[in-house]
Amino acid sequence: MNGDVYVNEARPKARISRALGIPLTRKDTKYFERRPYPPGVHGRSRRKSSDYQVRLLEKQRLRFQYNISEKQMRRAFDEAHRSSAKTGDLLVSLLERRLDAVVSRAGLARTIYQARQVVAHGHITVDGVKVDRPSYRVRPGQVVRVRESSREKAPFQIAAAGAHVDGPTAPYLSTDLAELTTTLLREPERREVRVICDEQLVVEFYSR
Repeated sequence: MNGDVYVNEARPKARISRALGIPLTRKDTKYFERRPYPPGVHGRSRRKSSDYQVRLLEKQRLRFQYNISEKQMRRAFDEAHRSSAKTGDLLVSLLERRLDAVVSRAGLARTIYQARQVVAHGHITVDGVKVDRPSYRVRPGQVVRVRESSREKAPFQIAAAGAHVDGPTAPYLSTDLAELTTTLLREPERREVRVICDEQLVVEFYSR
């Protein structure tokens, strides 16, 4: 990022991807590959970023990959920081256990954005109980399922056909797409989570 790493959240996702230096969705990948530099008239310049800007960029990358607010990000960091575990690793693990993240990672939704929407609209249950909070933290052993009344809707039929699966199945999930269900087997380990981020820089950003 040149001069500033502020990201305008009202921008189209392709422009946000270019600003962050990473594609946020599979659809954004082709736009990012065509223009792999930040948007704007100074996007092609190569001015050196300050240490603060480097750390801020990593924090923004992590936040936008989970589609969460700064307040939610800070709350997760504070919880991870209070633990005796490695802060950066635990931060990613906590974010990965958000209900919308589990829905997205299991292939029950096309993107984290769609996952947030289907949860908020009441299409998802956890252990048989409807949960409409995307920030709900799934615990190991809990079963996440598309509600019976929603299963015939087109987006979920597409999901059941495996259209949203992108790469290997997360080893901490046991997913049955035909049944539109997934179970969190255990807490995710950082090396298993497919987010692009140097989480230590995020820790340094919040600890400054």
